[in-house]
This record gives sequence, C-alpha cells and structure tokens, in this order.
Amino acid sequence: MKKRIINRLNGWLAISLVIILTAVFLFIKQEKPGSDTGFYISIQAEDQTPTQTEETTNQMESHSQNQIPSILPELLLGKIDPAAHDDFVRIEDRFASRPGMYMHKGAYAAFKEMHAAAAADGIKLVVISAMRTFNHQRRIWNDKWNGRQMLEGNIRATGIVDPVERAREILRFSSMPGTSRHHWGTDIDLNSLVNSYFESGQGKNVYDWLSANASRFGFCQPYTARDVQRPEGYEEEKWHWSYKPLAAKYLSAFEASIQYNHLKGFDGWETAREIEVIENYVLGINEECKKKN
Repeated sequence: MKKRIINRLNGWLAISLVIILTAVFLFIKQEKPGSDTGFYISIQAEDQTPTQTEETTNQMESHSQNQIPSILPELLLGKIDPAAHDDFVRIEDRFASRPGMYMHKGAYAAFKEMHAAAAADGIKLVVISAMRTFNHQRRIWNDKWNGRQMLEGNIRATGIVDPVERAREILRFSSMPGTSRHHWGTDIDLNSLVNSYFESGQGKNVYDWLSANASRFGFCQPYTARDVQRPEGYEEEKWHWSYKPLAAKYLSAFEASIQYNHLKGFDGWETAREIEVIENYVLGINEECKKKN
C-alpha cells in the first residue's frame, strides 16, 4: 500500500514537472528576438548606439541622393509644359534677355551661383535661350526646312533638293525636334548665337571666363570644335553651356529609351534614321559632358 502511494506521487511530480517546463518554454519563445512585443522593441532601441544610428542615417541619405529617378520619354523629347512641371522654374528677368524662359531648378540654382561669380570678375552672363519644348523646336526646324528662315551662309534649305542633305545642312546649328538638349532644361545659350562674338573684345572675355570657370559650377560646353575626338555632330557653339550633373543622366536615359520611332511629327523626320541623328548628333558631344561627376 505504501509503495503504491509513493508511485502515484512520483507520477504526479513527473506530470507537474512537464507542465512547468512547457510553460517556461512557451514564455521564452514569446520573448525571442523577432517578436512583435513592445518589450523587445524597447530593448532593441536601447541597444542601438548613437554611432550606429548616425551611420545608418548617413548611408540612407547617400543612397537616396545617388538614386536616379525614372526620366519619362515625354521629358526627354520636350513634350511637356515647363510652367506646369515641378522640376522647372522660371528664369528671373534680371538673368535673361527676355521674359518667360524656364530651366530645370537644379541647373538654375547652379547658374545663379556662376552668374554671381562672373559678375564679381566683371563678366556679364545673359541667358538668351533655355528650355525649349518640342513644339518650339519644331517651329524653328520647320521654318528652316521650308525656307522661311535662312541658314548659315545666308542660304535657303529649299534650294537643297535631297532631303538628307537638306537635313544635314540644318543640323549644323539646329536640332531635330525631340533631340535637342534644350528640351531637358539643363542647357542654356549665353550672350550671343554667333561664334565670332566670342572671339574678340568683351565676348572673348566672356568665353575665356567660362572656359576657365564654368566647370566649377558643373557646366560644360557640349559642342566644342569638331576634331578627331568629336568627328560628327553639330558645329562648335561657344554660347551653349550644359549643367553636366543633370544633363549626363538625361543623356544616358535618352540613349537607353528613345528610338527612331519616337522622332516624328516634323518636316523631314524620315531622314533621322539615315543620318543616324541619335548616334552622330545627340551622342556626338564633348566627351567631358558625358561624365556624371
């Protein structure tokens, strides 16, 4: 009898021990890292040192700044209204030859800094052309194509029968609609549209200053003199300056996403593929302007 009682007690003790161990196991499991309890979150916050927090924040900010947002084809082709676009700002009249011009806000901020530095050195910079829409560029192109506007050398394009050769002649100094860097708001024309202006007197002072200092503010001259490094493309344009930190990204996006079937809707558009206007003109720029830093 006594032995039977002892066996029962041992059984109850064993069952009790199992219950206690099970309860402890379940409690520990609930408190394991990765749970959603407020207790664990609180401990994690306390364990994170200030140094770790700062490093993580800096890494996140750096990553965000280096990301290139998606650039839509409409923007690359100039088929937007800059007055209604968040990335564009109106150029203040004091910087421009006429009212109503727009630039990309990043390029404009850099230009204002460059303008102030130039003024301190006795150099006056005046924006005479900035962002141009597809429709604006089409008016320029069609006027030249149809002889309403004279070309370099005081000739009319209508005198050139071959459409490919007519397009090539216009392309010496004017872009086909959809291929102009001016669509992006990153490029500006300064002071004059005549190269000879920049070869003597005050014009030479302006060009010499830009050549020596524009890069400090992120600007470069995309259309330098044609040579072995730039055998194709537009003629030299000493007035045309581009904000490289943005324009280089737009150029990469253009190369990746724009095809010849996008280049339509203007007179002579059929010549674009034969001339290889993307390869020879859009990409045929000063190599320095292709660098993203």
